[in-house]
Amino acid sequence: MQYKFYYLLTFIISFIISFDFFEYHPETKSEVEVSKETNKFIYNEIYVEDNPVTQRIDSFFSTRYKLGAFSGAVLYSSHDTIYYKKSFGFGNRRKKDSLTVNSKFQLASVSKVFTAFGIMLLEKEGMLSFRDSLRKFFPEFPYDNITVHQLLTHRSGLPNYMYAADELWLDNTNSTIDNCDMVDLFIAHQPNQYYPPGKRYNYNNTNYALLASIIEEVSQTNYSDFMSKNIFTPLGMINTSVYNKSESEENNEDVLGYIGWNRNAGNTYLNGVVGDKGIYSTVEDMNKFSNAIFENYFFTKDEMNIAYQLYNKDLYKSDNYGYGWRINELPDSSKIVYHMGWWKGFRSYFIRSLKDQKTIIVLSNDSRTGKISSNSLMDLFDIKYE
Repeated sequence: MQYKFYYLLTFIISFIISFDFFEYHPETKSEVEVSKETNKFIYNEIYVEDNPVTQRIDSFFSTRYKLGAFSGAVLYSSHDTIYYKKSFGFGNRRKKDSLTVNSKFQLASVSKVFTAFGIMLLEKEGMLSFRDSLRKFFPEFPYDNITVHQLLTHRSGLPNYMYAADELWLDNTNSTIDNCDMVDLFIAHQPNQYYPPGKRYNYNNTNYALLASIIEEVSQTNYSDFMSKNIFTPLGMINTSVYNKSESEENNEDVLGYIGWNRNAGNTYLNGVVGDKGIYSTVEDMNKFSNAIFENYFFTKDEMNIAYQLYNKDLYKSDNYGYGWRINELPDSSKIVYHMGWWKGFRSYFIRSLKDQKTIIVLSNDSRTGKISSNSLMDLFDIKYE
């Protein structure tokens, strides 16, 4: 009887501790190598903890969490070694459901990295050229001499579709606007351009929404399916997907974005436009993507370097833009490539040091997280920047 009681007690304790009862969750394992196999891409992860790097990172985020200035998930890695992986706070503050490292966050403008990647895949297959005119895909588009390259590098000079939609779309309907509607809106109303094509850099969501439309036109499939088939599935990014309000009125993702402490940002009519935003992912899936690039899974190093060029001569080397990446070129010619995003209560940071293959991923569902600078995140990992 004593043995039966012992086993029963052990089972009950194991069952209880398998659930999450805390508001933040350490996810590291000491010196344990974990092999994961996806459909195609195979990689190894080594988890470490209790060293100066992890202690420094944990102190930074734990302090911010206790002060009410952070809610989200964090991952720091160096190639195949995970130095830090933890989540803080709640996905739904009313339900008090704790975030985990597998919680899906709206990537906001970090989605642009994937959109540019999709364009590069199509170019590699010979299905388009970076020098192609936008009118090749949309003959009635009212602005001339705009190329795929200019869209990728934010040199199209086009007006921001969000401002145009607020003025022109909502006057007629309160329904969701999608990528096709956006193109039609430009054709019908021809809002004024900011600059002639190629004149200067102007970061603009219109560019990447149009690139998503080009992906759909060339591949003859929707943006969501293209991303899933060509990027997410091959890498085993099982918790990554595209939310498009025009395809599903209700957003069923568990993590809500918050403006302030308890104000849910809501689901805007602009969420029907994707490419500039719209991808939901986790810190673990984003790390898979970063590792796949380091391992040259999709592109050779030379092919990938096309995305890392300083295409905007009117910008500093320390703050430039390539194909879907912001670029910081250091004095030794090494580069830090990164992107950040904000959209309706979500904040995202995706930073990669090419020289030492370090990756930083911070995903948050609290707008106050925007007070964190990218430089402070890199300092924690001893990444040198200009």
